[in-house]
Amino acid sequence: MSYLESAAPVKSQAAASGLKTSRLTFCEAAMMIVGSTIGSGVLGLAYASRRAGWPVLVIWLAVAALISAVSMLYVAEASLRTRLPLQLSGLAEKYIGKAGSWLLFFAVGATSFCSLIAYTNGCGKILSDLLGISFEAGSLLFILPAVGVIWFGLKATGVAEKFISSGMIAMLLVLAGASFLSSRVPVGDILYTDWTYAMPIFNITVFCYAVQYMVPEVARGFSHQPGKLVPSILAGFAISFVILAIVPLSVFLMLPLSEITEVASLSWGRALSHPIFYLLVNVFAFCAMLTSFWVISESFLTNMVDQFKLKDEFHVPTRIAMLAFIVLPPFLLAFFGAVSFVNAIFFAGTFGGIIMSILPVFMLRGARRSGDMDPVWTCGRIADRPIQILLIVIFSAAGLYALASMAGMLPAGW
Repeated sequence: MSYLESAAPVKSQAAASGLKTSRLTFCEAAMMIVGSTIGSGVLGLAYASRRAGWPVLVIWLAVAALISAVSMLYVAEASLRTRLPLQLSGLAEKYIGKAGSWLLFFAVGATSFCSLIAYTNGCGKILSDLLGISFEAGSLLFILPAVGVIWFGLKATGVAEKFISSGMIAMLLVLAGASFLSSRVPVGDILYTDWTYAMPIFNITVFCYAVQYMVPEVARGFSHQPGKLVPSILAGFAISFVILAIVPLSVFLMLPLSEITEVASLSWGRALSHPIFYLLVNVFAFCAMLTSFWVISESFLTNMVDQFKLKDEFHVPTRIAMLAFIVLPPFLLAFFGAVSFVNAIFFAGTFGGIIMSILPVFMLRGARRSGDMDPVWTCGRIADRPIQILLIVIFSAAGLYALASMAGMLPAGW
């Protein structure tokens, strides 16, 4: 990885695009990355990895973070070689072609829909338990305020992410400390490993880190300071890795395997045996899914603007229609119980994550051949051909495993 001192800065040309350029701060950008990774995935990790063990989970988190970061940095260099504020599907159309563009648009859409199903389902359960209301009312109570921030665009999303994600980190420090001080399960019982159940966990960790769609959004916010794009991505990933490892560990310290629930916040909160901690756990869980909802919905909306060549993302009738298309189908599916929480994460991670992680390899190659400008930063050695091939092989193998599992050829992972 290297910076090029002679490179020209990225210039905003929003007038030639339907997307508006808004300036992000470094903290806002990093927290957008954090918010996108710490969503439903973090709440399902303890349940999904309970048979494999926490050490297996940490190993897969590290592997998934490494290869996903490489894929994201490929998107970063492609964005920095492009003058217009194109989103993932727009970059794919420019550097891969129409087929690649539609594949990535499908990947972003599939990941978004599956994620929003999981968030609506999970938050409905949390609010139902916390407030003593029905699941349907809880799901509706989650959706209404969540859509509000998206309406105001990139800057509003960045500011909201900064404050809510910072609050989540503070809450997690308190909750993790309480879990370590009052643990019910000996540490030795947590350090077991069973690799029979390891592969499905990789697919879920891929989902946690499969946020390639965030890179063009952050690049759009750094059009005035493109050199901050890569550091903000790496900072966000580092914070996310720590949180994704600590939350399941805290749950394992408090709960025997048989007591861990799909939405771990419910059982974790009860195990801490104090109303304040129970409330704090559930507020943390709610915020985790809310922040992820914001960035995923905002990114899917801007990808729609790119894909369908819309003239103005803030045209009111168009924005209402796009938000309805993004929010209503996942909400209705979750509302009527069509998809379970962990299965939604699994399928999104397998297909959307794999497509979004592999195609940036070809996007980078195209950008290096026909980009608009010299970038302020390049991937350097991590873009060597052997690394690109390794990335493709790893994600393709994960996809083949998923297909075999769906066909009943392999034991279930949970």
